[in-house]
Amino acid sequence: MSFPLWLLARKSGVFPSKRMMCLFLIPVLISFFLITVNDGGGLRRILLFSILLIDMAFLAISFVDLMMIVPPSVFSGTRTVQRIASQGKRQKVEIEIINHSSKSCVVALRDDLPESFVAEPNRFDASISGRSRLQFIYELTGQRRGRVVLECIHLMVGSPLKLWQGFYRLPSESIVDVYPDMKQIAEYDLLARTNRLNLMGLRRTRKIGQDNEFERLRDYTQDDNYKHIDWRTTARRNKLTVRDFQANQSQRILFMVDCGRMMTGTAGEISLLDHSLNAMLMLSYIALRQGDSVGMLSFSDRIHNFTPAKNGVKHINRLLNASYDQQARYVESRYDDAFLYLRSHCSKRSLVILVTNVIDEINSHQINQYLTSLTGRHLPLGVFLRDQAMFSAVDEYESHNDPSKKQIYEAAAAVDVLNWRRQVVRDLRHQGALAMDLFPEDLTSELINQYLQIKARHLL
Repeated sequence: MSFPLWLLARKSGVFPSKRMMCLFLIPVLISFFLITVNDGGGLRRILLFSILLIDMAFLAISFVDLMMIVPPSVFSGTRTVQRIASQGKRQKVEIEIINHSSKSCVVALRDDLPESFVAEPNRFDASISGRSRLQFIYELTGQRRGRVVLECIHLMVGSPLKLWQGFYRLPSESIVDVYPDMKQIAEYDLLARTNRLNLMGLRRTRKIGQDNEFERLRDYTQDDNYKHIDWRTTARRNKLTVRDFQANQSQRILFMVDCGRMMTGTAGEISLLDHSLNAMLMLSYIALRQGDSVGMLSFSDRIHNFTPAKNGVKHINRLLNASYDQQARYVESRYDDAFLYLRSHCSKRSLVILVTNVIDEINSHQINQYLTSLTGRHLPLGVFLRDQAMFSAVDEYESHNDPSKKQIYEAAAAVDVLNWRRQVVRDLRHQGALAMDLFPEDLTSELINQYLQIKARHLL
């Protein structure tokens, strides 16, 4: 008898609660008991009358309780959140719910968050009085880059007897852009001022030839040329101080970031593409500080974005805006389209850094064909990201005195793949291109060291 009432309630977003389902079991149990009674006389008639009476009473109470639930039209909600968020960093979000009716009710609230967001706490339970408002504050953490649209606020309202629950969606659209965490740039600036860049894995590179553009003053070290000592500053500071010089020619760097299926894997808590973009932004910042021009081309089966190479530290903001919403896609990358686009939009000699991965012969053949075609016109550098699991299989085999058959097979397969990757790197180097095979965790420091070495040797 309550089924039509349930259908009527569902149209308005109201559903039976657990309490109602438990109460509904009472006439059901009596009905089962009625089936077991063999007495065809008065007992069955009494039980049947009791069931009908309970059903009518239950239906009446349910209908009255349904009519007393607060409708969604009396609620409104607003969300206050910053437009820009950093990946992995918390930020506060404030939600305000207003009850425009005179009725009090118990509510439960959740925000409209995708899986890439983590909220602490993720649910609020409270009682809101008539013609009043409530404020809720929680911390939001974006774990994935990109633009996210929060469309509504989810509100659950209980009826006075708690037989019904209303699930309402309060419109409140907010846009949140999750950018990569740029704390590595602040860390670089701090270590550069204190001459401790070796803590980031950066090596000192001996420059070939002399550059005559003054960059900064710093403390003297044993490897410095005594001719570069600034004696006036040394006397003022009472500490040996030398002058640093930088290259006085502006050079070009162009990143080609693969966003195809080879970059969909993960290393640690972030994807291979996240590691690539973090390294790209860090190297871009260093290169822009030294007066170089930096550009970026992202692609998969199509061209995603192209940012022309420009100089100036403020250009890092353009690169950041162009890369923050790039996501790896399960498609085959079109290297032919990407290099054709590069040829038509970049005519000046540049350091072209292709960040990708190699997993099969077809993939490696395409990379070799198109990357080595830049030799002479540009300086190509192929950066391949290693899979930690393959190296772990070899290390696990070597650490066991009596390895199992499974470990032997896995180690043999891993060694075969690793030897093939080394051959891919050697083939690229033999044809005039630079190549690096790195763990994603080491990508940033090793890529910067390679860039500094190229600068020092004047390869561009």
